[in-house]
Amino acid sequence: MDELGELTHDLVSIPSHEDETDAGDAIERWLREETDADVRRDESGNVVARRGSGDTSLALVGHHDVVPPAAEQLDGDEYVVEERDGRLYGRGTADMNGAVAASMCAFRDAEVGDAELLFVSFVGEEQGGVGARAALDAGFDVDYAIVGEGSTGYSAPGVTDVAVAHKGRRGSTLIAHGEAAHASEVESGTNAVYRACDAVDVVRAIEFPEAEVLGHHLRGSVAVTEIEGGTAWNVIPERCAVTVDERTVPGERAPLERAADVDGVEWRVDQDLPPMACDDAAFADLVLDAAAAAQEGAPEHVVKPHATDAGWLADAGTTCVVCGAAEPGEAHTRDESVSLAVVERCYRIYRDAAERFE
Repeated sequence: MDELGELTHDLVSIPSHEDETDAGDAIERWLREETDADVRRDESGNVVARRGSGDTSLALVGHHDVVPPAAEQLDGDEYVVEERDGRLYGRGTADMNGAVAASMCAFRDAEVGDAELLFVSFVGEEQGGVGARAALDAGFDVDYAIVGEGSTGYSAPGVTDVAVAHKGRRGSTLIAHGEAAHASEVESGTNAVYRACDAVDVVRAIEFPEAEVLGHHLRGSVAVTEIEGGTAWNVIPERCAVTVDERTVPGERAPLERAADVDGVEWRVDQDLPPMACDDAAFADLVLDAAAAAQEGAPEHVVKPHATDAGWLADAGTTCVVCGAAEPGEAHTRDESVSLAVVERCYRIYRDAAERFE
C-alpha cells in the first residue's frame, strides 16, 4: 500500500471502541511529525491542528472512535485488518478512519491561501457527539467544515457525492401512569397500557415534518419502536413506557408534546441529535467542483438519512457539508470495508477544496 493506505491501515488497527486514547495519540503524533501545524489535544481527547491564518476558517472533520467490533473483527484484543481486492476490511475502515487518514494527508499537503485550515478529529461521535459537544462548549469555533462521513454511492454506485443536508434523530419516551389493581376488579384501577395506547394513537396521527435545503427535499419520520408495561398477567398495569424514534429535518420537529395531553402521560426527550443544513450554496458548489475534478463519475448534491457531528457544528453556526468514502450499508457491519481508491479520491477532494477555499 502507498502512504495513505498504510496510514488508513495503521489507524484502523488501533482499538478505539472503548477508549480512543491510543487512536488520538497516533493522530496527534503523526501531525506533529508530518506537519508544522499548531497541534493540540483538548481535555476530552479531541485532536485539533491549525495551519495558515486569515479571517475565514475551513476544517476537515472526522472522528476516531468506532462502534464495538464483531467477533470476526477481533483476534484476541487486536483488531483484524485485511486488504482484499482493493478494499481494506476491519472495524472503522468505513466509519471513518479512511476519511480521517485522507483528511490528515490533505491537511498536510494543501497549499493554504488566505484562510486558516484546520484538521479536527473528535472523540465520542458514536456516543452522540460527546467530543464535538465538549469542544463547542469550550469555545471551539470554525466558519466552514467538510465532515468526512460517508457520501459515496448516493447518486450512483461508486460516485462520491456531497451531502448538503442530513436528518437528525430525536429519541423520546412516553410514560403513562395509572393505578394498579387486581385484574378481576378492572374498575378498581387505572390501566396505564390503555393510556399509553391513547398516546400512541396521537403519535400515529402526526404528519411527518418536511424541509427544503438548497433545492433538496427532506421528509422526516416518527415511529413507535418499543413498548413496555405491566408486572403480571393478573395485575392492572400502573406504568407503561413507549419509545418513539423521530428522524428530524432542519427547522422542523414533530409535535410529540401533543401525546402528553393524554391524561396521565408524560413525554421525556432522551436524545436529540441535530440535523444539518448547508446554508451557503457557493461553498456547497466549491466542494462539489472539487469532487467532480477528482473522479470520472458525476457527483451530485445529496442528502443523508442519519445524523453526524456536522449537526452539532451546524447548530453552533458552522457551514457544513458531508463528503466521505463510506458507502451506504458499510458502516457498523461485521464485514465493514472501504475502497482504498475512494479514500485516495477523498484525499484529492479535501486537498482541492482546501486550495480552492478563500
